[in-house]
Amino acid sequence: MAHEFRKREEEEELIRRFEDKLKRNSTDFFDIDAYETIIDFYLDNNKFKKALAAVNQAIETYPYSTELMTIKAQILSNLEQYEEALELLEQAKNLHPTDIEIYLSIGSILSLQGKYKESIEIYDQLLSFAEEDHDEIFYNIGLAHQSLEDYNLAIEFYKKSIEDNISHEGSLYELAFCLDVVGQLEGSLSYYKKFIDEDPYSAAAWYNLGIVSNKLEKYEDALEAYEFAIAIDENFASSWFNMGNTYMNQDQHTKALDSFRKTIDIEGPSPEVYCCMGAAYENLEQYELGLKYFQKASKLDPLYDEAWFGAGSCLEKQEKWYQALHFFNKAVKIHPQNSEYWKAAAHAEFKIGNTVSSISAYEEASNLGPEDKEVWLNWSFIYYEQGAHEKAIDVLLQGMGEIPDEPEFFYRMTVYLIEAGKFKEAFNYLENALILNFDGHSVLFDFFPKAESQKALYKIIDQFRKENT
Repeated sequence: MAHEFRKREEEEELIRRFEDKLKRNSTDFFDIDAYETIIDFYLDNNKFKKALAAVNQAIETYPYSTELMTIKAQILSNLEQYEEALELLEQAKNLHPTDIEIYLSIGSILSLQGKYKESIEIYDQLLSFAEEDHDEIFYNIGLAHQSLEDYNLAIEFYKKSIEDNISHEGSLYELAFCLDVVGQLEGSLSYYKKFIDEDPYSAAAWYNLGIVSNKLEKYEDALEAYEFAIAIDENFASSWFNMGNTYMNQDQHTKALDSFRKTIDIEGPSPEVYCCMGAAYENLEQYELGLKYFQKASKLDPLYDEAWFGAGSCLEKQEKWYQALHFFNKAVKIHPQNSEYWKAAAHAEFKIGNTVSSISAYEEASNLGPEDKEVWLNWSFIYYEQGAHEKAIDVLLQGMGEIPDEPEFFYRMTVYLIEAGKFKEAFNYLENALILNFDGHSVLFDFFPKAESQKALYKIIDQFRKENT
């Protein structure tokens, strides 16, 4: 602990000295290791422009360092300056034509640009001379084929990566995903078990089996596999973490928390683990603790949108709508393509009384996630509550165009049409709703609490039941 504290103090002093150098335009000297520490600090805190300033200063001092050129290319890529990054990497390649990291960086940037076939060509060139890191090269080729939706070729390269390095977590996860997509996951269990047959004391082999078993929803098998991995290597952080996720899938949230804490003990905190702990506390209805851990995650990585959303969700459960909206808006700003975030923000806006903003957010959510029935039900309900029954009907009709056979839509349309005085149409929708899901009719009574209305509806529903039994 004391060592870590001293290390952090030294890092802070180094950053202070560097920023002072920039302000005063002084000639203070930093060696290459110091520059790398400074750059890593800025990258870890998502301060890409400051990282760029640091790497530019470093390159002035060490103009032929291909390592610094590669780092600068990574920073330019983070700033979406892809062409400039590629030009720099070509310069680095000319200086050091067999540097594996340079080729991997070029391939990665080409993939970010959607140039997957070109990236595969770069990786193929790399395979022709690289004497090591074949697992990483195969992994990247697999990713490119996966992006091209050529899942069978992706599977082939992920398997090559794993056979070269059984502990390559990226390949393990992506292989399981691709096998699932092509419907071969169940049949692949023997593939994973062969590694255990070859080496029963391989923690990585048991861990791999745990991942696949979890994905197949064989949770007890997954837990057993993770336990074997941990028995072999008690500091196997990924096994502890994934064991926690499996406990979450079984709604054993207290056990999940124990596993997540162990993960942190081994490898230190991360936004992902803190978010998982936040979700566990949220599921245990300990919302204040959930909020605390989601906020811890957002402090570690201010761009981790799941942390902001999780914090908002804990506040929503406590009906703290103004605070919840603040966090939902943060999540939306970071990841504006997520329909769940827009839907949550829309609901909070509605609860606060910001009807116009709520409608606007639901509209955005419907564009991004038209398959989400809650968006259409909640959006149309706003108009229903205002007495704008025709608008409510129009919105719900849009939803029915996206999700044609959803029983709840038919029951809700029955309500809106009755309120609009369109009784014949309402009964047609009611009949279809009863055919789709007879037991779902109870939702109607929430909208018509008066005894006489319920009696009239029950009479119609009972008549339908008798005619269809």
